[in-house]
Amino acid sequence: MAFLCYALLLCAWIVDLFTPQLFIAAILYNGPIALSSLALDRRLTASLVVVSELLNVVAGYTNGLPHHVRQSIAIGDRALAALSFLLVGSLAVQTQQYARRAGAALLRSQQVQRQRRLGEALVRVRASLNVELVLRALVRESVALAGASDALLISRSGLEMAQVLSYTADATDVAYERRTLSTELATLVERARHDDSVVVDENDALGRMTLAALGAVAAAALCVPAGERERPVLVLLTPTTPSDDTLETLRRFCDQAAVALEQARLFTRLGEKNDEIARQRDEIARRGTIIRDIVYALAHDLRTPLAAADVTMKQALAGAYGELPDGYRDVLLTTLASNEEERRLLETLLLVARYESGETSLVREPVDCNELARRVVAEMAPIAKTRGISLEVQTGAQAARVIGDPGELRRAIANLAANAVAATPPGGHVFVESAAQQGIVRVRVYDDGYGVPEPGRANLFERFAARGPGGGTGLGLYIVRRIAEKHGGKVAYAPREPHGSAFTITLDRERSA
Repeated sequence: MAFLCYALLLCAWIVDLFTPQLFIAAILYNGPIALSSLALDRRLTASLVVVSELLNVVAGYTNGLPHHVRQSIAIGDRALAALSFLLVGSLAVQTQQYARRAGAALLRSQQVQRQRRLGEALVRVRASLNVELVLRALVRESVALAGASDALLISRSGLEMAQVLSYTADATDVAYERRTLSTELATLVERARHDDSVVVDENDALGRMTLAALGAVAAAALCVPAGERERPVLVLLTPTTPSDDTLETLRRFCDQAAVALEQARLFTRLGEKNDEIARQRDEIARRGTIIRDIVYALAHDLRTPLAAADVTMKQALAGAYGELPDGYRDVLLTTLASNEEERRLLETLLLVARYESGETSLVREPVDCNELARRVVAEMAPIAKTRGISLEVQTGAQAARVIGDPGELRRAIANLAANAVAATPPGGHVFVESAAQQGIVRVRVYDDGYGVPEPGRANLFERFAARGPGGGTGLGLYIVRRIAEKHGGKVAYAPREPHGSAFTITLDRERSA
């Protein structure tokens, strides 16, 4: 542009030199000055103005030497021409400024439009969490975003046949197929997987071969990776070589689409995991139901012979079958004690099965814990006597009433008393206390037995946490905790000095569980 402007200026000067003074040919200098506005270069315009002024002076002097007439008019014309150079030059500079501003505004507008189209395309890609729908949207939206005629999304793992999603601008849907890639297309895909993007066009032989292998009439092909997993590649056929802005927009689109694709895959995996967890949960529930039914059946089947044996032995002790020798009576008492422990174990298993299956008793009635404590001690007296252990009960003068299931509360007290008897050596003492105090009912069972070792105290009320010497199934204290919590209370353990244990059930006297 600068060369053209100076060439035109030189031509205008030559014309001015050989033209009469009054013809005002110097006005032609304004042409190159005005033309320089297209170059958007202020320095070029300014230099043309300065050179025009100098050439105007030289031409005026040269034309004026042989002529002496009307010199004042000639000088005035030259002065006006010089002023016109400045005016046209300033207008050219202003035009350049306006052109730059208009160009910047147009560029910003184009950027905004590209951003808007990119955002709208990404919204449509992210509209689904289905992997296949995301892939189809990715291919479809890329065509509109790049102004392409065709698009291919190619994914291949190892030597397997490639999975190809194809879409044409005038098509109604995305087509899917599995096929073997041509050598040129496979090479193009591998190049794109290792680079950010690859552009091939008709300017070289390899580009023409690749375009011919794609089987489409297009001037260029653009390849952009569309994700990390298996590196799927998006191939776009465009009528012209894509600009840097288009290429950058497509890169950003593919990056964001890859995130949407990974989110869809993650959602799919999450759904599969949820289904697997649901199947496992159902299987666990089914097995739990089977185990519970087995426990119920065994417990009920065993309770009948145990109850019959208990009645028979008590009748024998009462003399229904004649006078018994003292040794035989001791055997019956020991057997009765063992029978009672087995019955207690069965009831414990039934309670555990009910609690674990979510079944709860709906019985709610006033219960006097003092009376329950006395009944438990009376029932366990034969067992304690057989083992040579002193079992005593102490109750307060005031009734210790709570609202709950009397059977379950009796079971909780009985479990604590049975554990105390089992954990106390012969000659030891077990005490059961029940009292009401300031709206609180406390049932306390303590002994001077073996106690609970320090390592076992943290999980004392969990399932199968047997408490050392004399420990049973490890379910008794677990049942006590569940019963206490169900009735709005709690159970606590405290060691006794120099040895022994103390368990306390605390219930709210006013609470209706």
